[in-house]
Amino acid sequence: MLLMGLVCMMTTLYAQDLNFSQYYNAPLLVNPANTGFNPDYDYRIGGNYRNQWASVGVPYKTMGIWADTKLFADRFENGWMGVGGSIIKDVAGSGNLSSTGGYVSLAYHQMIGNSSLLSAGFSAGVVAKRIDYTKLRFDNQWNGQFFDISVPPNEPFAYTQTGYVDVQAGLNYALFASDNVYFNVGVSLMHINRPSESFFAPSISNSQLEMRYTYFANASIKLQDVWIVNPNIYVSKMGNAKEVLLGFNANRDLGGNGAQQMILGLYYRSNDAAIPLIGFQKNDLRITVNYDATISSLKNLNGARGAYELSIVKHGLFPSSSGRSIKCPSVRF
Repeated sequence: MLLMGLVCMMTTLYAQDLNFSQYYNAPLLVNPANTGFNPDYDYRIGGNYRNQWASVGVPYKTMGIWADTKLFADRFENGWMGVGGSIIKDVAGSGNLSSTGGYVSLAYHQMIGNSSLLSAGFSAGVVAKRIDYTKLRFDNQWNGQFFDISVPPNEPFAYTQTGYVDVQAGLNYALFASDNVYFNVGVSLMHINRPSESFFAPSISNSQLEMRYTYFANASIKLQDVWIVNPNIYVSKMGNAKEVLLGFNANRDLGGNGAQQMILGLYYRSNDAAIPLIGFQKNDLRITVNYDATISSLKNLNGARGAYELSIVKHGLFPSSSGRSIKCPSVRF
């Protein structure tokens, strides 16, 4: 029923992009300028999975994989390029409304002096969306007692699938204030080309996606050589929709050399959810899990059970990188 209402109002509602509570563990989705922004390593590979609203119907599932690497680190003085790619998929509701997107991103990173880094990035991809509206029920099918599926829905659907090309760009600035303090801010603009997205004929609806503006700021602060605290804030706006997420991660060194770390965190999504997080990192592999506990009025429907999310990120060095100096500092154990 919820999805039925959403589909019927598609001509007036803005489309909602995919998102994760652990946005910092999906860096290419947040800002293409994050591509290759990995001071200590040559490459990263990550995966994300989110299961949402299972207690109020068919779950909304979002999943993605991504990877990026540095290029030409030995050819540019105090700079390098990054290249990466991501695949994101979302399946929502009883109508199997699905969205699949594949993106390629490029970025350039340039040191400014000895303690600053400026990055610019660009990405482009293809998005395909599908829906099975035969699994949906509409108001004219209600006979007073039940939904009669033999009655035609009389909705002006023209397609069961649609697709478009999507273009994004972003900027990033990092300040390495000391061995113990680091700051980072970024801004990105998505749907620059304003692609059209609709399951209806163009004469009925040719809805163009609104541009999405995303801003983030974070820091890493090392405390007493055993804790690294990472405060974060994330703001994203698309049409009339706005998301504000703020909180922190804290990494606790368990072995004295940073090889094993416990991760704790707590976030708050404005007017929506409180989000505790726990994780573990061993060497170059990090696994984190969070739970979105609903605190908005929706908690009356889902019993405060919102979503859970899993992220896995692997960092690494290429064999040829042995002994190569790092071009910019970072806060680490």
